[in-house]
Amino acid sequence: MARESGAYEGASRRQPVREPAARTYARALPVVPVRARGLTIEGADGRRYLDCVSGGGTLALGHNHPVVLEAIRAVLDSGAPLHVMDLTTPVEDAFVTELLRTLPPELAGHARVRFCPTGTDPVASAVSLVRAATGRSRVITVADEPFPDGPFPRDGEAGQEPPAVLLLEPVRSEAGVFPAADALVRHLRARTAEQAVPLVVDETGTGVGRTGAYWAFEHSGVTPDVLIIAKAIGGSLPLAAVVHHEDLGEPGDSDGAGAAGRPASPPAGEPGASGTGAFRGNQLALAAGAATLAHVREHRLAEHAAALGGRMLTRLRALAAEFACLGDVRGRGLMAGIELTAPDGTPGTPGTAARLAAAVRRECLRRGLIVDVTGPGANVVRLLPPLIVTEEQMSAVLDRLADAVRAVDRHRPDGTAAIRAGHGPR
Repeated sequence: MARESGAYEGASRRQPVREPAARTYARALPVVPVRARGLTIEGADGRRYLDCVSGGGTLALGHNHPVVLEAIRAVLDSGAPLHVMDLTTPVEDAFVTELLRTLPPELAGHARVRFCPTGTDPVASAVSLVRAATGRSRVITVADEPFPDGPFPRDGEAGQEPPAVLLLEPVRSEAGVFPAADALVRHLRARTAEQAVPLVVDETGTGVGRTGAYWAFEHSGVTPDVLIIAKAIGGSLPLAAVVHHEDLGEPGDSDGAGAAGRPASPPAGEPGASGTGAFRGNQLALAAGAATLAHVREHRLAEHAAALGGRMLTRLRALAAEFACLGDVRGRGLMAGIELTAPDGTPGTPGTAARLAAAVRRECLRRGLIVDVTGPGANVVRLLPPLIVTEEQMSAVLDRLADAVRAVDRHRPDGTAAIRAGHGPR
């Protein structure tokens, strides 16, 4: 352990010099992980932490789950190529078969799968796909417009063309964990169908059981035309894809989208539209992803996320009722956000709520709990425990979070008096 402790100190000194200032997690969470299993990370300094960031939702099964490791080892031991661009392989075929098994029949029966580089590329690929299919260019996201009918021509209204695509995140996680109401999603599906506007659902952070359904769009009972998937589908390794109805093939496709969803060249002016990139469809990620998809399905982990997540939100709301510095609690399944507010419950001085959120995160880390801070105001503490979290582990997570909030309430970073909800200054 002395050697690892020295490595910790050396790595911590070297990283700021070698890497850019955009290392947001490294600055806020000064941990050098050396071992990890399930919910637990062990740092080079010997401390153990409960990880409720889960790689931003990438680790559906937590760290180093046995089924994921077994799948990766099987590929490594088989002698199969690790990188083949997008040639058909048994590993790819197994992943696509398992993926289609998780989708509703009305999509799975007519689906094409396009692998993409990770990051923002699957979103760009999906948008380019529907622009080519519709011949229109306007992209509307649910956060952009007043709803229910903002982006659509009203009955009898002339001169306004429908958009090319309506892009929906079932939970706007990075914006502060805002779930879309099921009634709104159903309304938007009806309106897009009326106007022949493809509905694209971005499940990058919500898919594979995270929200208490295998795919978050299932809560509302709708089926999208296009599904963007990433993060958890790779079983902890980089993988992203666009799943779309076969009718939305791009020009140049031999049969709409190709037997395995492999398009030809992207339309002019749409670089990367077809999901080009040397590292799409990584074989180890496909193997890890297929194992993860199957494990979540077979062990009904979406149902587990719904039940345990409901209890998590109930306890977080009780905590918010106790402290005035805690505002709205939002979430679905094992995705929750708790908003920090100014001391008197109003927006207050700019940055006050963000400083409180940062203080809560810091106090959580001191207690061996890793949480995230998100939202445009950096004032929402986010919890993303893996789907394999147990009742006992969840209790430990919430106990540590509550203790951290109490510590911040006693010693406010802005120097204001601590306030209990409904009780005034103590």
